[in-house]
Amino acid sequence: MKHITPLILAFALPSLLSAADKPAVTNAPPVAVTNAVAWPTTPLSLRDAVEVALRQNSAVLKSKSDLEAAHGVVMQTRAIQLPRVGFTGYHTLTDKEAIEQYPGGFFASPDQAWALRVQVTQSIYEGGRIDSALRVAGYTREQAALQHQTVIADTVLAVRTAYDDVLLARQQIVVQEASLELLKKELQDNERRFAAGTVPRFNVLRAEVELANARPKLIRARNALRIAKNNLANYLGYDVPRKVVQDIPLELSGKLEADPTEIELPVALAKALEQRSELAALRKAERLRKEGIVNAEAGSKPSAQIVAGLGSHSSRFSQHLTRDISGWDIGWQASWNIFDGKLTKGKVAEATALHRKSLEDIDDVSRRIELDVRTSYSNFIEAKEVLESQKKVQEQAEEALRLAIARSEAGTGTQLDVLNAQTALTEARTTQITALHDYSVARAKLERAMGVTLKIEVK
Repeated sequence: MKHITPLILAFALPSLLSAADKPAVTNAPPVAVTNAVAWPTTPLSLRDAVEVALRQNSAVLKSKSDLEAAHGVVMQTRAIQLPRVGFTGYHTLTDKEAIEQYPGGFFASPDQAWALRVQVTQSIYEGGRIDSALRVAGYTREQAALQHQTVIADTVLAVRTAYDDVLLARQQIVVQEASLELLKKELQDNERRFAAGTVPRFNVLRAEVELANARPKLIRARNALRIAKNNLANYLGYDVPRKVVQDIPLELSGKLEADPTEIELPVALAKALEQRSELAALRKAERLRKEGIVNAEAGSKPSAQIVAGLGSHSSRFSQHLTRDISGWDIGWQASWNIFDGKLTKGKVAEATALHRKSLEDIDDVSRRIELDVRTSYSNFIEAKEVLESQKKVQEQAEEALRLAIARSEAGTGTQLDVLNAQTALTEARTTQITALHDYSVARAKLERAMGVTLKIEVK
């Protein structure tokens, strides 16, 4: 297939989706699943397939939900920076027998009372947690976006591999059908020559056996195509109609081709360490762990807030509820846990250990990424060399078959020579398409290991 320039895939945070109400759990039989997404009416190119997957693939859709959840976490984290507004209110009715009166009966407290109050509280110092909250919110948002990019990259690789698997299975059918046609012609030729008395019955029987032995390979190739199409449809987010038994309505427009672009190992390693979203996400996680130490240490520091309020309550010296006392107040409050039973010390120790672990995670994943790149590069070189070795084999096998048939017809060759040449041609064709498939898949895996993927715009 034609080379599509690999670039970094960039995606903005999706808009919030409305949550659908969950149906009640019942013992009723499950309702048949219907596909709300229309199947493609034209053959899909690789780019089309990737675009469809990024809109419909379950892993991508779940990752988008994780992004929305991360947005909620960011809002929670930044809440400490913003003022809190609270409202309180009450109304009470007291039994008159339970109300104490002043001696002589000159005054009695009212039997009803009410109060309303709105209060605004703004933290001005929380031991470093206010500034840390802003940094944590940024790291959390960036980490979620990087994790989403990882899911997208994995999905793109899965689609590219499944797409190539379908192309390979389709070409295998073509090869096996061509092989059957050659064997049928060989059988017809031997039947004709047997009728003319120039060859024995053995030649006809041998041609029939070879033809019968080749048919299961075509059956397996057709089954491989069905399975490959189902696998690709699953990655694309399509629900295969249950009434479809033999083949699903999914056609591809691509073909197996080799891209001659060179890739050097040092460049691949440098790009991987720079561009792999998994490694970048771990770096954000390390910074979050570092902020965890700041938050843990804040437990041993004082906190202070400014408080302002506006309230109104009923008079305590009047029986009329409409008579109220209203006004505002402003002040400050502070607290400091001088000794908390070493709770803060324990939290700091835990946060520090987790931060050290996050640093080790970065080193470990960096080594794993380098191993992934080296393994993928080695497989890519192998696939490339195999493909190079098969450039002229098919042409040579076709010429060998032509010569074997000519010699057989001239009486200087044998039927075994023809059958061997046909087998060699089928094997050469199979090796050729398999080499093209392996090269394309190896390149896709190497690009994934490098942190490079197709540039696709989701509509």
